[in-house]
Amino acid sequence: MDGVILTPLKQIFNPKGDVFHGMKKSDQGFNGFGEAYFSTIHQGDIKGWKKHTSMTLNLVVPFGEVEFVLYNEDSKEFFNIKLSQKNYQRLTVKPNLWMAFRGVGENNMLLNIASIEHDPSEAINISLEEIAYEW
Repeated sequence: MDGVILTPLKQIFNPKGDVFHGMKKSDQGFNGFGEAYFSTIHQGDIKGWKKHTSMTLNLVVPFGEVEFVLYNEDSKEFFNIKLSQKNYQRLTVKPNLWMAFRGVGENNMLLNIASIEHDPSEAINISLEEIAYEW
């Protein structure tokens, strides 16, 4: 889907604690830095639909499993991916795509490395029923 980049990420395993790479400024998809935050989602719960008008998202799932669904309303195209330690990649989402996500694992956490600081007036939220998708 146009506006979406999947980047395989490095995991360094260590008996005293593992390292999970997130993003470097030299990576494809890096579009500046505004803030980084973690979000949790309970198993079976769905957050969304949300469309950012300026922010580029860089999403990483270091714990659990999260299913992301992106929707391009111009092309009517969906993009779906489950990220986890087993499928450890960074999902870069450019502005103007609708996104929703669902907790698949028992304990789920994602990291967003956002291109700009959070601004509530920059995003549009609609109910899950407004975009027909079969979860």
